[in-house]
Amino acid sequence: MNNHGNYLVRLGHFVRWLGEQAEELGVELYPGYAASEVLFHEDGSVKGIATNDVGIAKDGSPKDVFERGMELHAKVTLFGEGCHGHLAKQLYKQFNLRGNCEPQTYAIGLKELWVIDEKKWCPGRTEHSVGWPLNRNTYGGSFLYHLNEGEPLVALGFVVGLDYTNPYLSPFREFQRWKHHPSIMSTLEGGNRIAYGARALNEGGFQSIPKLTFPGGMLIGCSPGFMNVPKIKGTHTAMKSGMLAAESAFSKITDENLQSETAGLYIPEYEEAFKKSWIWKELYSVRNIRPSFHNYFGLYGGMVYTGIFYWILRGKEPWTLKHNGLDADQLKPAKDCTPIEYPKPDGKISFDLLSSVALSGTNHEHDQPPHLTLKDDSVPVAQNLAIYDGPEQRFCPLDMLRLLQINAQNCVHCKTCDIKDPSQNINWVVPEGSGGPAYNGM
Repeated sequence: MNNHGNYLVRLGHFVRWLGEQAEELGVELYPGYAASEVLFHEDGSVKGIATNDVGIAKDGSPKDVFERGMELHAKVTLFGEGCHGHLAKQLYKQFNLRGNCEPQTYAIGLKELWVIDEKKWCPGRTEHSVGWPLNRNTYGGSFLYHLNEGEPLVALGFVVGLDYTNPYLSPFREFQRWKHHPSIMSTLEGGNRIAYGARALNEGGFQSIPKLTFPGGMLIGCSPGFMNVPKIKGTHTAMKSGMLAAESAFSKITDENLQSETAGLYIPEYEEAFKKSWIWKELYSVRNIRPSFHNYFGLYGGMVYTGIFYWILRGKEPWTLKHNGLDADQLKPAKDCTPIEYPKPDGKISFDLLSSVALSGTNHEHDQPPHLTLKDDSVPVAQNLAIYDGPEQRFCPLDMLRLLQINAQNCVHCKTCDIKDPSQNINWVVPEGSGGPAYNGM
């Protein structure tokens, strides 16, 4: 948890800058287009991807602005969609990539950007916490970073493990409640919230790393899940995985004596390089911290375990703990749980969902097919409401899911609904490429 010497940057700005560097090197970028489909050769290897058609009305008919999607073919395709990518879900099944690893486990991260009183601004200061206001058996923690950009900006957020069991829990309201802790509220008082967003995070770590290579493609970045959970950091590991994949692909493609059994190149050298890299060592050393919280004492037992086996032994214990399984299977029936009474937002430190939607800049073309689909329309009432009292109304961080209505217009593409829905009845697919949150430097 030592952050001395690290840089505090806003990832939105950093990625935009990286894009500029890539274009200067001749890389073609296609912002505003979404990869919606994996293409395959006749031999089963990956051929590339297709972007989705745009200009389609809700009823499926083409509008005046209809434009057919593009097919992009390649010898090898690198999939770096981020956490719980919808194409990666298809690849896991197609090539059985998760056959020898544990199911991925996730968290939802909620984040705000504030302009605070300059007298309270300490550029470079970082604060982390675990626990409160969550109970001891719900994994979660927070961050608060004082940015160093010439104006008194702080980025703060709260992360809740999606393996929580109480269907009445609302990650958004836990976040708002957390801000009223005296140590946090003292920083925010007199300030102004200027941005809000949310995104799912991979928390499975070492135990949940899938097979990374398959004929015609590779998984990189946060798609397979390389986040160092106790640090709440995964950008460094995601970038390194991309470097390893690029080096392996370049070596293979430029090999004059290359002989491939499939049309799409199979590059096992990437996975071999990955296992020899510092990413593998780093994730192995912290592999037991997250699952150690699954004990009777919860947070307290996990902290004791971490103190003994990580801070002292640096993760060298000769065993590997297991996760609890799919997050969607962890909810208890509502009748066995106590409803959570959340305080009303005060409009100064804590806020409601609707005002937060506006700060995310989220927008989608209204007249288009829904990008959140239900496999069975009867499930929300027959199962989710009857057994779990409609948890989708609470785990969505942007007032998008209601019992009998999906407000896809409000979707920030966090993927929580696709992950946490106890019936696994919700399927998230890409909307038109320009739709979604308009984060400015989040």
